[in-house]
Amino acid sequence: MEFKKYQHVERFGTSEVEKIEFGTCYVFPKIDGTNASIWIENGILQVGSRKRHLTIEKDNAGFLAWVKNQKNILDYLTENPTHRLFGEWLVPHALKTYKDNAWEKFYIFDVVTDRKKEQFTHDADEKFNYLHYDDYKILLEKHKLDYLPYIAKITNGSYEQFVNQLKHNVFLLQEGKGIGEGIVIKNYDFVNKYGRVTWAKIVTSEFKEKHAKVHGGHEIKGKKMIEEEIAIEFTTKAICEKVYSKIKNDKGFVSSSIPRLLNTVFHDIIKEESWNFIKKHKNPIINFKTLQHFVFIQVKKQLPTLF
Repeated sequence: MEFKKYQHVERFGTSEVEKIEFGTCYVFPKIDGTNASIWIENGILQVGSRKRHLTIEKDNAGFLAWVKNQKNILDYLTENPTHRLFGEWLVPHALKTYKDNAWEKFYIFDVVTDRKKEQFTHDADEKFNYLHYDDYKILLEKHKLDYLPYIAKITNGSYEQFVNQLKHNVFLLQEGKGIGEGIVIKNYDFVNKYGRVTWAKIVTSEFKEKHAKVHGGHEIKGKKMIEEEIAIEFTTKAICEKVYSKIKNDKGFVSSSIPRLLNTVFHDIIKEESWNFIKKHKNPIINFKTLQHFVFIQVKKQLPTLF
């Protein structure tokens, strides 16, 4: 498990994260430290900064020296040797209003496993499988590791709803000392149009909002989009298994068959079910790109072992 860089988090509204808001998004606080990673190789902890593998001779703000004394991190990675921890090593940068006891700690924001080349489902060089927050939170808590808790869950959110969460980012800040650096938006079902798992961010520098303390995450559910309702109702396990079996019997099913599977299910739903969902929803206005997005999500839920 050699050193690997963390993904670039894209600004909300750019083409890299277009449509990330469709579905359930977890909104996390963005804290102002230095990006770091930890993994294990042959029983020995390995540590990285944003761009390089760290050594005793070339540490980064004392991070490697600190990690070497953290038995719970070693215990976690010994128990989960395929995991790689990404997080923020909180040392002073631009924002210096964190609580005194918050400094020089590692706050995990993603847990990943390395993806093998044969697992690629598209041409993009996807390096990682990202564990869902609800899954890695339990594993981290078992070993008493610090992590970034979510601020809110927002379903089919608007830009205004996400911006409104900026004022809720007071994680680790001194009372009355304003709000944090920004927020990171993660949709664990989202793959961008270039075939990459990508997160979005909104920074606070241009927003002047008073801080508001939040006692735990909250959830915002917008009304389901008509395209999502149709996808949930008509992307059945039966149609997914039918298409999968046809592909498998034709040329055999391999990872490169996944785009064919997704697009064939979408094609069959449009071809066979259009009249049914038009009649049921009384001639709705449908964005077929959006419908395709939600159908793909449902296929992955119906056949999870393939993804």
